[in-house]
Amino acid sequence: MPFIVIIPARLASTRLPGKPLADLGGKPMVVRVAEQASLSGAARVIVATDHEDIRAACAAHGVEVCMTRADHPSGTDRIAEVARALDLPLDAVVVNLQGDEPLIDPALLAACAAQISDNVPMATCAHRLHDMADAFNPNVVKVVLDKHGRALYFSRATIPWHRDGFAQSRENLPQGYVPLRHIGLYAYSNAFLQTYPALSASPLEAIEALEQLRVLWHGYAIAVHVTDSAPAAGVDTPEDLARVQAHYRAL
Repeated sequence: MPFIVIIPARLASTRLPGKPLADLGGKPMVVRVAEQASLSGAARVIVATDHEDIRAACAAHGVEVCMTRADHPSGTDRIAEVARALDLPLDAVVVNLQGDEPLIDPALLAACAAQISDNVPMATCAHRLHDMADAFNPNVVKVVLDKHGRALYFSRATIPWHRDGFAQSRENLPQGYVPLRHIGLYAYSNAFLQTYPALSASPLEAIEALEQLRVLWHGYAIAVHVTDSAPAAGVDTPEDLARVQAHYRAL
């Protein structure tokens, strides 16, 4: 199924100001993300921004860009505006790729988009955890699935809780127990993307500080593509930026 990648990019960042324009091997980060996305087979790759400097950087490198309002509460709201501005058909599939993922595996974008169907308007990804520290880390979001590979719940807690295994030891993961870590990549049908901003926040979302719980709360299905390995980490901190810059210097 054809899909479009939209990359929300804001210049403001608490931990790393100006992050989308950070230099990675002679090109701004947001351009590197768009170039990576273009390898996924997407029909179009579009940067969504409210800042002229980002628009100019994209234009200078031949990256399609769409200007948006500055007051969007989330990247999802921003890409929904772009989809409306482009007059995309309601059955179009839109992938939401964060603008700080220059090393994302392009195949993961296509796999996520492929999960969308008539009955499943939203999709995301996960990978298997093998480290006990990650399983108990609240900054590592976990997800549990039903038999169809759809999300039952997302949590910062250790789910599913291995009652007998953890009663014996919390030093190592119990044999055969492989929790899933959520990967923050999303795909939507455009029909649902236009519905999403109008959904009221849920109590679970407020408790866990996980926006995707709003979707489950309102009864919509989220398909989860499980990949064998963890994707390359994004850029959130100066240390992350130094790591990715070193990667591009080594190319």
